[in-house]
Amino acid sequence: MNLLDQTVLVTGANRGLGRAVAQTLRAAGARVIATARTAEGLAELRDAGFDARPLEAADAISRAALVADLPPLDGLVNNAGVALKGFDVGMARRTLAVNLRAPVALARGATLRPGARVVMVSSGMGELAGFGPEARQRIHAAGTVETVLALADAWLQAVERGTDLQLGWPRSAYSVSKAMLNAATRALARELGPAARVNAVCPGWVRTDMGGAAAPRDLAEGAASILWGLSVAPDGPTGGFFRDGAPIAF
Repeated sequence: MNLLDQTVLVTGANRGLGRAVAQTLRAAGARVIATARTAEGLAELRDAGFDARPLEAADAISRAALVADLPPLDGLVNNAGVALKGFDVGMARRTLAVNLRAPVALARGATLRPGARVVMVSSGMGELAGFGPEARQRIHAAGTVETVLALADAWLQAVERGTDLQLGWPRSAYSVSKAMLNAATRALARELGPAARVNAVCPGWVRTDMGGAAAPRDLAEGAASILWGLSVAPDGPTGGFFRDGAPIAF
């Protein structure tokens, strides 16, 4: 993807991986639209010269307002995410809102130019090895975006009833949200067809506020995986899950 004069939206761009990706894209000649949740984050982005836009990813009204004001995009990096402490239905619902519903809403709502690349920043914690057989089967069977979102609702109901463990779900809202995001990526690739390349990318364990100081990867290493997702060829992979440009298992 020749980034010169391309328009790319990066969510959660005021710090960490989002900021590193946004800076690299701008240095390559892209027009970067960068989002932040707080007034302080927006001020930091504007001070750095970015086209800064507010986005509270958990809020559907905020997502719709962002989409309504966007120009056509050549690239979309859905980077904003949360890993909340504890486990109850409220935090599970918020985790899904940010990590699943927001990326899906932006990918579906934004105007994508032909050949656009959509990158879903996922995680190895979304791999299905830690899920029970029933949960794995249901995720694999979710072939459309609507069925993925319905499955997310069903999981929340199971959490509320206290039957989630019996159904094979791990007690990690973050892991479930990223597994659902991977499934939604596969479904979106089918939905958008050849007009766009849509892939989920695991940047690895990176030294960020979320990853912590003990993480083995620096920002440049993590950002490289995300940037790879913007560079796939027009006939390159779509609907996959990748780390360092190599496919990994869902």
